[in-house]
Amino acid sequence: MAKSVTMNLKVKEYTSRVLGVVKEKYGLKDKAAALDKFAEIYGEEFVEPEVKDEVVQEVIDSCERHIKKYGFRKMSIEEFDKLCKGE
Repeated sequence: MAKSVTMNLKVKEYTSRVLGVVKEKYGLKDKAAALDKFAEIYGEEFVEPEVKDEVVQEVIDSCERHIKKYGFRKMSIEEFDKLCKGE
């Protein structure tokens, strides 16, 4: 689970009602969890999510395997066209 931050918030009545609906819709334990869910759903529009270390390591390993197998060989325009057209 991600690191938590304690906050004391004062929100409008409408915001409280929205969080109540999110809480009920997803069966969450409280409005703090509803706020987390709301941020999970809409947060990517404003902030890119953090990449997990495992994903970064997987990409690095994949690149290393590719380089080991193919080296730094360049692809010709014809090879690229053929690959893109699926021939």
